[in-house]
Amino acid sequence: MTTDGMRAETMPQLLLRNARRLRKKVALREKEFGIWQTVTWEEYLDHVRNFCLGLVHLGFKPGDKLAIIGDNRPEWVYAELAAQAAGGISVGIYQDSLSREVSYVIDHSDSRFVVVEDQEQVDKLLEIKEEIPRVERIIYYDPKGLKNYRDPHLMDFPSVEKLGAQLHEKKPGLFEEMVARGRENDMALIAYTSGTTGFPKGAMLSHRNMLAMAKNLLAVDPLGPDAEYLSFLPLAWMGEQMMTVSAALWVGFTVNFPEEPETVQQNLREIGPHVMFSPPRIWEDIVSRVQVKIEDSTWLKRRLYSFFMRYGYRLADCRFAKQKPSLGLRFLNWLGELLVFSAIKDHLGLYRLKRAYTGGAALGPEIFRFFHALGVNLKQIYGQTEIAGISVVHRDGDIKFHTVGQPIPETEIKIASNGEILSRSPSVFLGYYKNPEATAEALSDGWLHSGDAGYLDEDGHLVVIDRLKDVLRLKDGSIFSPQYISNKLKFSPYIKEAVVVGKDRPFVVALINIDMANVGRWAEARHIPYTTYVDLSQKPEVLALVREEVERVNKDLPPAVKIRRFVILHKELDADDEELTRTRKVRLGFVIQKYANLVEGLYAGLPEIKVETKVKYRDGREGLVQTALKVIKLAPAEAEVA
Repeated sequence: MTTDGMRAETMPQLLLRNARRLRKKVALREKEFGIWQTVTWEEYLDHVRNFCLGLVHLGFKPGDKLAIIGDNRPEWVYAELAAQAAGGISVGIYQDSLSREVSYVIDHSDSRFVVVEDQEQVDKLLEIKEEIPRVERIIYYDPKGLKNYRDPHLMDFPSVEKLGAQLHEKKPGLFEEMVARGRENDMALIAYTSGTTGFPKGAMLSHRNMLAMAKNLLAVDPLGPDAEYLSFLPLAWMGEQMMTVSAALWVGFTVNFPEEPETVQQNLREIGPHVMFSPPRIWEDIVSRVQVKIEDSTWLKRRLYSFFMRYGYRLADCRFAKQKPSLGLRFLNWLGELLVFSAIKDHLGLYRLKRAYTGGAALGPEIFRFFHALGVNLKQIYGQTEIAGISVVHRDGDIKFHTVGQPIPETEIKIASNGEILSRSPSVFLGYYKNPEATAEALSDGWLHSGDAGYLDEDGHLVVIDRLKDVLRLKDGSIFSPQYISNKLKFSPYIKEAVVVGKDRPFVVALINIDMANVGRWAEARHIPYTTYVDLSQKPEVLALVREEVERVNKDLPPAVKIRRFVILHKELDADDEELTRTRKVRLGFVIQKYANLVEGLYAGLPEIKVETKVKYRDGREGLVQTALKVIKLAPAEAEVA
């Protein structure tokens, strides 16, 4: 029950409550043709009701699955809540998934209906039609380019809403009756995990799971109905489901959708959200952009930035240590805010932020400190899809940049004897769809087994070390975390990705991706000509630049686990080549196996390594890349590491 006496056990029930309580207040906002279009809570409900009844007219039944593929748009949430209102289950699919990945999720989830955004996704589904025999309808909401398509499976979104409106006229109480039947333990959605170790698993989450997470997160960090949020990360990702759907329905704040994925930065500035949630790669990209912009700015701006950031870091460290900053430090920080920090935050769209979250993977401590030095209240969270996205978060005034915070209300955390992080809360999922063995393994002993290694410090803060299987040892027994070293490398604006190798080896080596945009600008400023990524990556000046960045990281690492050799890869790691998951996590085992010749060449002491590899392009073509990668060797001398 909610405070106004209405029962709200499910997300559609919350939508009904908000439409009655908030009525004309803006629920959703989308930028189209350069103009922000608004949707009130009453209109939000009308869309969901009509689409829900339209699905019912087409034969959608309780327990049926509705898959959704597309960019962040109001139609995504209409479709999701409509399926749930009819007693069904939504299944999110990443919009950049390959045809076979889409086929796997749709077939594995037994989806009968699929909602897609545009012609690209329609073509993808028609291409795999034989592999998804259960699908009866493909419903699209962007008709551009689809006028002459005649496939009987196809139907546009407004036509389904029209069918629903007609059914609502005939049976005006049907929608409310269906919504009222919903219970908190009903399955709400199936969220497919990122699949870092193989095929993704379908995590089944109930309404109770999702709303308990929203309630408990907002108990720690309250937001009001007047708050603004920009939804720009894939809605198939649990982190975006947390904010755009669960938390927004719980509190009633406004969700904004960008015009295009390419306009996110501009739209972020226009909206100036009060809360933001992004995985580490977004925050890493922001740091890189700031550093490059500062480097390209005037001498005076560089000096001001360098001077005030020094005191920003001091103030941040002072607060991390729970020490009272001196009057002089507070004054210098205030002056820095006036002259430097506010302009940077305004340019990035972060000026109105009350708090920001990062999760999905570890964030390097340097990046975390950077944002606090700017005055951005960035908080680390920890969780996983199987616990509706979150179980641990930093509290205001109790932030330690090397931890992920403390458990949210109703959540217990303990550490198993092997160092694994275990969780228990009302947000723990129902299990994996059609996978009882994996479910039993994940939920053994009544606790959710995370697969992550960590420990609780003296203040009850959780420290996450790495994936349990990824805390490795060198040949001499020295322990190291590849992810920790990788995060430190990625703090550099010139390094986009790094794969660190060393298990059972005599020393640590790395495969590095440069950041093409930032390194390209750096090269142009120094009049260094280049043509392609491969050409740029092997320029002597670029190799020297990256060497400096690696040596900087080595200064902070124990002697035994310093990086001794590295190569710059001839291509960017890509999800389409199966090197990254759809949430941009490196599939470490796959990458190490795929580039085994490079790894062996690094340990063999070769001066350069010849590579020949196939590259898949987005249009389906394949290309062949042949080149020789230079091996960069770092101190100590060869005799010391042989």
